[in-house]
Amino acid sequence: GSWETLETKPKERGLDIRLELLKFYENYSANLMHLVVYVKESLDCIQSLVESLFSHVKNTDQRSFKCPSQPLSAEHLQLLVKAIPIIEGDYLKISWPVTPNIQFYKEGPCRYLSHLIGHEGEGSIFHIIKELGWAMDLVAGAGSDSNEYSFFSVGMRLTDAGHDHMEDIIGLVFKYIHLLKEDGIHEWIFDELASINETEFHYQDKVHPISYVTSTVSSMRLFPPEEWLVGESLPSKYAPNRINMILDELSPERVRILCESKKFEGSTNCAEPWYNTSYSIENVTPYMIKQWIQKAPTEKLYLPKPNIFVPKDLSLKEVPDKVTFPTILRKTPLSRLWYKPDMLFFTPKVYIIIDFHCPLSSHSPEAAVSTSLFVDLLVDYLNAYAYDAQIAGLFYSIYLTSTGFQVCVGGYNDKMRVLLHAIMKQIVNFVVKPNRFSALKETSVKDYQNFNFSQPYSQASYYLSLILEEKKWPLVEKLQALSKLESDSLAKFVPHLLSKTYLECYIQGNIEPGEAESIVQEIEDTIFNTPNSVFKPMSPSQYLVKRVIMLEKEIKCCYQIEGLNQKNENSSVVQYIQVHQDDALSNIKLELFSLISSQPAFNQLRTVEQLGYITYLSLRSDRGVWALEVVIQSTVKVHVERLSNKYDILFCHFLLLTLLWNPRILHILILELMNSLRHSKAKSMNCPTRISREMSNRLLIRNWRNLKTCGRNLASTGERLKPELSSLIGSSPRLLS
Repeated sequence: GSWETLETKPKERGLDIRLELLKFYENYSANLMHLVVYVKESLDCIQSLVESLFSHVKNTDQRSFKCPSQPLSAEHLQLLVKAIPIIEGDYLKISWPVTPNIQFYKEGPCRYLSHLIGHEGEGSIFHIIKELGWAMDLVAGAGSDSNEYSFFSVGMRLTDAGHDHMEDIIGLVFKYIHLLKEDGIHEWIFDELASINETEFHYQDKVHPISYVTSTVSSMRLFPPEEWLVGESLPSKYAPNRINMILDELSPERVRILCESKKFEGSTNCAEPWYNTSYSIENVTPYMIKQWIQKAPTEKLYLPKPNIFVPKDLSLKEVPDKVTFPTILRKTPLSRLWYKPDMLFFTPKVYIIIDFHCPLSSHSPEAAVSTSLFVDLLVDYLNAYAYDAQIAGLFYSIYLTSTGFQVCVGGYNDKMRVLLHAIMKQIVNFVVKPNRFSALKETSVKDYQNFNFSQPYSQASYYLSLILEEKKWPLVEKLQALSKLESDSLAKFVPHLLSKTYLECYIQGNIEPGEAESIVQEIEDTIFNTPNSVFKPMSPSQYLVKRVIMLEKEIKCCYQIEGLNQKNENSSVVQYIQVHQDDALSNIKLELFSLISSQPAFNQLRTVEQLGYITYLSLRSDRGVWALEVVIQSTVKVHVERLSNKYDILFCHFLLLTLLWNPRILHILILELMNSLRHSKAKSMNCPTRISREMSNRLLIRNWRNLKTCGRNLASTGERLKPELSSLIGSSPRLLS
């Protein structure tokens, strides 16, 4: 809220906001609450714990609030809202109020329709508008965890050309809905989805406890007890009448359309009161939509074909030798393969990371943006083919690294090689398509421009990277280079980029060593041994790790710069303390220090000092150089020198706190950290969205990071760490030695 909503407005109505808050508290009652407890103790212990903590919650037999019907009446439908956003970019959202899917969770009608309307393969809405250069992405589905109301929406990011063809796109969406009605409901599509969902449920990765309890407690509000752990994730009843019911609700008479674009500036006549967003509202009649359907693209729409990536073989591979750490399985002048079988999770999944080391990828701003656009185009070209793989539980990503680009593939191992081969063939046969080049270049320019609207602490962290890392180019220089880049220039650059390449490969999971070797051999044959291949091996002297500036001891450096968004009232300070170059034992000591200090830092900086709303202490690793980072962001402008003195006092306090740390708690923390090396999931990682949920195994990421930074022998390092960690438990001051 704000002063106006919490003070001025209530007083005008004669309300005391504090009394209203206390009155609202009376609605809380045990009969309306649900509880999920996730612990390792016995059931008797859990029951005792729950009774001691929650038995005092009163049961006043309150009635739960229910919305009597859909919150929208006829006057809220058949509308087109045009709004002006803050950031660059055009966005279109088409939505309809529909019967809540939760009422038919076993039939899953909205899941069936979102699968088809949101499909990205050939014959889909998205494939057509993407090929026309009108849109960059599309998402479809029903929202709201409610029994009373729900909305089915189709949202997409538009290009500039797409904005000009907004009516054609809306017409195409309704054209596809009409196709679904005419073509009828197909049982094989429902069965295929049900099979995929069941496999995903049974072989899902371990969910973080906080996510698991929140999703389960939400299910308790909506489903009978026997469905609490499953919820609506496993539709099992084929009911075409339910699907047709939702399909009928996706009509021109019930539609609401939202379009956001800065191109509407000067043509809006309303302003939203809290954020002053400019917008206008227009009526959209069924007759208008009928006209839009008639002028929609004539490209053929059709339903997807059976998915070739649905896994059939989910058996576990036999690995005769126990391998605890990644080992080098194969090494040639073209590549090196690190391998580790799954000895812990025992799921039919495999994860493959292939680093393309290309020394010419970022030697200038022009090279950096060209490599970036090359990667974007690769992903774009693969989308229609690989979308089925994504649906079936295979996730891939291609993204930039500091030394070139990386291909990540993860998921069920049954059809993994089919997808990986398609990716490699696309890289080898790369050509620049001018229409896709223009669309992706336009999007990249907007992304660079939108960095101006990012949070000040994100901008500060970016400037810190510019100072620390060599060959890290400023965004303004990259934006200038991108604006001058043409399709023929990129076509000439790509063979130059790939003319020096070395592959660093890591394969982990349900796979035998012989198969892992054959995969890398196949990649080598596809890339290096194809006729007219532009790929050539990299010279040994070109294989260099990018470095970070070493800060001198006892010298404080301060870099001040004005924020990129003058309308943002926030300021930010990032305190960076460089500690050491990558070393396993030192890393763990620093991680322990961060574990001990993060909560007191938050309390001191935010609660006690009240220096800002965003405050935290965290670890940071740049090219294998570890550091501590303290971040403060606030609307209150604090002098940097004063803040620096506060940091010094703060760290003295943390050092003393660590020295005096309770040995028993330190013992628990170290054991927890040791256990996390083997079992826990990563809190976050820099893998892209498509693959992050499948590659969140902390051991995988930790192993790959270590291999990339120094190629160390992980087996010997792991054995060396065991006695060192054990010795840390005995004496907390040793943590600082």
